[in-house]
Amino acid sequence: MPTPGKLALVLGLLAASVYAPGADLAILRNGFSIRHEHRELLGAVTRLYLGNDKSGFVDIPTVEIDHFEKDLAPPPLPPAPIVPATQATGLTAAQPGGLKNPQRLDEVIDGIGKRQNLDPDLINSVIRAESGFNPHAVSPKGARGLMQLMPQTASKLGVSNAFDPTANVDGGTRYLRELLERYNFDLIKALAAYNAGPQRVEQYRGVPPYHETQVYVAKIVRDYNRKKIAEQKALKAAQRTQNKAHKAQPKAPQSAAVSQSSVPSH
Repeated sequence: MPTPGKLALVLGLLAASVYAPGADLAILRNGFSIRHEHRELLGAVTRLYLGNDKSGFVDIPTVEIDHFEKDLAPPPLPPAPIVPATQATGLTAAQPGGLKNPQRLDEVIDGIGKRQNLDPDLINSVIRAESGFNPHAVSPKGARGLMQLMPQTASKLGVSNAFDPTANVDGGTRYLRELLERYNFDLIKALAAYNAGPQRVEQYRGVPPYHETQVYVAKIVRDYNRKKIAEQKALKAAQRTQNKAHKAQPKAPQSAAVSQSSVPSH
């Protein structure tokens, strides 16, 4: 069973793609594609520039790229924004920043992540992309709560109140876990299915060519990888501090060895 560390490695192979007229597609060996304006070979990696300038790019191992082709797809519609629940249901929306007690939400996410064997950082990244930590968020399509559960999905998961943070995160995490198992723990496909539906992922044999879904998956990838990189840096810094402290400790004097000949015999 894949561990959170392995999932982080899987995530590291995917990057954001944005639509641009006349852009190219880098077709990866895993079946995914990345739109880009132009590219540059840098040693063992190929740098794909996502816009006309060089401010946004992603480095992909060249061996992971099968071939390139022109992107002939028409420009998709921009993703629909999430609207506060007050506009759709009359509920009181949360203040910016989400729940009044984010520490409590972290505890909930940690516990649910352990039960489902999913990295809590991944769950946090999904929540950030879905609702911005607004437990009362409602999308124009009717998805509700922190992990934006559709009513029929919430019903199947046994979530009676999608605006209850604990119930919503529990149901959303179980659904994400089901998708991971469905796609043999291919996290990218699972995330795409969470956004666009499993039928679309199976129709296109991977991430569907929808701007909203591609941006959604890439957003979670960036956020999750950012957390993992920060954790690694913090761990290395702590190890360096510990090593310096260990070296600074005075060494205890060593007692001189006593030769066998100096021991008096009786």
